[in-house]
Amino acid sequence: MKTYVSPTQRPDTETVVAVGSFDGVHLGHQALLAQLKARGREHRVPTVVYTFDPPTRVLTQGVEFLSTLPEKLDLLARYGIDETIAVPFTAEFAARPKEAFLDDLRALHPRSIVVGEDFHFGRGRAGGLPDLRGVTREVVALPMHQLGGEDIKSTRIREYLKVGDVEGAARLLGRHYDAQGVVVPGDRLGRTLGWPTANIRVPEGKALPLGVFAVVAITERGPGNPQRHHGMANVGFRPTVNGRERRFEVHLFDFEGDLYGEEVQVKFFTHLRGEQKFSGLDELKAQIGRDAQAAREALRDVR
Repeated sequence: MKTYVSPTQRPDTETVVAVGSFDGVHLGHQALLAQLKARGREHRVPTVVYTFDPPTRVLTQGVEFLSTLPEKLDLLARYGIDETIAVPFTAEFAARPKEAFLDDLRALHPRSIVVGEDFHFGRGRAGGLPDLRGVTREVVALPMHQLGGEDIKSTRIREYLKVGDVEGAARLLGRHYDAQGVVVPGDRLGRTLGWPTANIRVPEGKALPLGVFAVVAITERGPGNPQRHHGMANVGFRPTVNGRERRFEVHLFDFEGDLYGEEVQVKFFTHLRGEQKFSGLDELKAQIGRDAQAAREALRDVR
């Protein structure tokens, strides 16, 4: 998949275009992408996703994001999109008049534009569907996608994650929520307790569920050689040792080795419990043992 930061960078050819933040690339987004690909096949032109980095609400409302730009691009590529234009979403960009955004779209020569029915753009959200119809005759506006009567939207997924409900998040995403980051040195407390962990640093602003979880971690042990490991993760502030900052720590079952400096992707499967404060390290160690047993059971049929 080709990636640009401006419409002017791509060839001067016709396209079909989908526009949106695509934060998390959830089931609603996937429905929109399916429509985009259908229009691309019909018109025999490249499919283009015009998206924003960071997602608009990260800047306008201060929310955490579900997917980093590399995570989003990887997902869009997996769904078969030909090109992505990921424009830097800054205060200056948000303040542009709607006509400037329409000029961006005109530069893509769209045979079709696919958006959600509540799509607005430009300073003060002044632009809407009637303006898009001035760019192309074919504007496809999809209603809010639902699952079991529940709206599928990034805001709802963040709400699930906030209370540790990774199963609820997975239902709306159509896949297990994941986070990836670099393994950095920690204080080696887990090793002292007999449960060594990889301390994973994710980009600031990445939404993480709080609590203890059964997870599958994917490591890259050499180029083109990903390996999957069952394990358990703790995300929180470690109140038993008076921690002051959020940590994301993962213990991999039956694993020996050094992961420092490596990129690790962690998929959250099951919420085991919330974070809690124990009377001391012995009580914490005993609970970790029970957590490990519960995680192994939760992942028993996962390959």
